[in-house]
Amino acid sequence: MNANDTIKIDDLKKPYFVWFEENWVHDDVLHHHQKGQLVYVESGFQYITIEEKIYLLPQNHAIWIPPNAVHKTNSHSEKIRLMIMFADIDTDNPFYDEVNVFSVPSVLKEMIKYAEKWSKLMTTDHHEIFFLKALFNELPQFVEHSLTLHISLPKDKRLTKVLEHLHNHYRNEIKMTDLSDTALLSLRTLERIFKKETGLTLSKYQQMLRIIKSLEYLSSGNLTISETAYEVGYKSVQAYTRSFQSVMQFRPTDFIKTIQ
Repeated sequence: MNANDTIKIDDLKKPYFVWFEENWVHDDVLHHHQKGQLVYVESGFQYITIEEKIYLLPQNHAIWIPPNAVHKTNSHSEKIRLMIMFADIDTDNPFYDEVNVFSVPSVLKEMIKYAEKWSKLMTTDHHEIFFLKALFNELPQFVEHSLTLHISLPKDKRLTKVLEHLHNHYRNEIKMTDLSDTALLSLRTLERIFKKETGLTLSKYQQMLRIIKSLEYLSSGNLTISETAYEVGYKSVQAYTRSFQSVMQFRPTDFIKTIQ
């Protein structure tokens, strides 16, 4: 189910709208809203593409999507509990102009769960407006550490097969010369174009894929840190932990605490 299909969000004559589903199923269509959007994953995990960047939204994390940002939902866990809250934003705070993915602190979590009682309410409720205005006004204060974890999708068609290879074989040792052969470009030219399009080197992109996939595994709760490390291609837990910390600025054990 996609709220965009059944309810025209931008036609609503109310400043806020709450939408909760036990098992949210999205289509895979790019769209945008005039309202800003807070998406909270209570359980499971969700991938979201926003302005040609793919973000992972783990359990107990939220993402702020600015007004009019073009986005779509991608693959997600088998069962996902999502709360989506739309809001008219009339502040100059730069927070609301940027995508932010963040761990949800307990106070905000309780506020979001309380707001569930207004889910899919089409009529105006002054208590809802008062409560959600307070929530969204305070939202920037709840974000202690925004996860800058995303991968950019390059537009250059010469990189299409390279990208497919990286996504399909991120676990393996990849020879960069094989990638240049795939792209029919010299390695130097490929590296230059890839860095320009994604902001990352080929090896850094592979590292990001590994870390993002590991967050998915850790969010599912089915694998230990050690099992996750080997599953995404690291030869030791120590190597995985170093790589994780260099990307995330904290350790896998710290991440697990945020999703419990």
